[in-house]
Amino acid sequence: MSAIIEIQNLSKHYSLGSASKSTLREVLSSLNRNNDVFKALDDVSFNVERGQSVGIIGSNGAGKSTLLKVLSKITKPTSGRAIIDGRVTSLLEVGTGFHPELTGRENIFLNGSILGMSKQEIRLKFDAIVAFSGVEKFLDTPVKHYSSGMYVRLAFAVAAHLDSEILIVDEVLAVGDAEFQKKCLGMMKNSEQSGRTVLFVSHSFAAIRQLCTKGVWLDQGQLKYEGEINKCIDAYSKSFKSTKIADSNENDEVEIGDIFAINSKKQSLKSFSNSEEIVVIVNLKINSKDAPDTVQLRFVDSSGQVVFLSNHSDRKAILLKQDWNCLTMTIPAYLLNEGIYSLYMGIGYHTLRWVVRELKVFDLEIHFSPMNLDFASLSRRPGVFAPMLEWTREEDVKIEADYD
Repeated sequence: MSAIIEIQNLSKHYSLGSASKSTLREVLSSLNRNNDVFKALDDVSFNVERGQSVGIIGSNGAGKSTLLKVLSKITKPTSGRAIIDGRVTSLLEVGTGFHPELTGRENIFLNGSILGMSKQEIRLKFDAIVAFSGVEKFLDTPVKHYSSGMYVRLAFAVAAHLDSEILIVDEVLAVGDAEFQKKCLGMMKNSEQSGRTVLFVSHSFAAIRQLCTKGVWLDQGQLKYEGEINKCIDAYSKSFKSTKIADSNENDEVEIGDIFAINSKKQSLKSFSNSEEIVVIVNLKINSKDAPDTVQLRFVDSSGQVVFLSNHSDRKAILLKQDWNCLTMTIPAYLLNEGIYSLYMGIGYHTLRWVVRELKVFDLEIHFSPMNLDFASLSRRPGVFAPMLEWTREEDVKIEADYD
């Protein structure tokens, strides 16, 4: 296969704290300042073969969206180049170009024209666009009255029906319901099978594994791994090291050793599928004769909300001894929602005093992986938790409530 995208030593740098210069004095004065440079992309090189589906992964701020914006010609690189052999459709910020006062019907023609479709081409694909979006009943309603889901579905449908050799998608599955997400994945899968090249950014490993064959892992603007998608995801997950914070703990009563999380294969990670059982391991040394009776882990989400806390003696009394203690806590599978959770530790004497209070130990990243890909959502669910609970259907039985 021939390369349809060649990325050669691509870099994109931003000067931090510098605004655009409008006068000669501002330009000259800025030359004397040492502005910090943020390297959103730093000397990245790889190729994408024609007809290949590539998943681009990495933590927030890794450079994924910047790479897609360079490939979509939204922004220019600082150095290096990207050679693209084909027409590109970008689904980065769906809905750009929609006018809130116009109806859905009018916005299909407006947005289609902005994306490069002719009026005749839009007419030919109009029915397919409307059917894909699922907003038939509201087609002649101004889009300012649409829900956010309806708005995004219509915008995605217009962009998805643009004929191109390359499809670039950034986190489109983060919005919409399960049925819409399934449509999106199916459309992208069909695109790949028809020879279209797909670049897909998502935090959902389940979606990436389902769609992509190749993975690219970016970290702080640099290419860390390029290869088969499962190996790429494994390399990214294993990049998180165990946390040793003994040096940062100056308390004479307690010495804190390694604190880390492992999966069922006993691999030390900080990025897990929510389908995995997670075991948190805490090593600590008690130096005092009177050992603390409370070891607590507090889970806090990215918004600062406490999701839950757990004490080491919640179910049964576990006495700590003088010397080293190894405690384990098990988080059941299919409990946590997708997101990043910060773990804080507290060690103390119940109702009396804390020896260690609110010490951050590490961040835990959870990716959503539903049990049933045919019906379940592939991204974060509403709410704090995302449990997969058991449902059954009783055959030919109607169970009445007994209030006696």
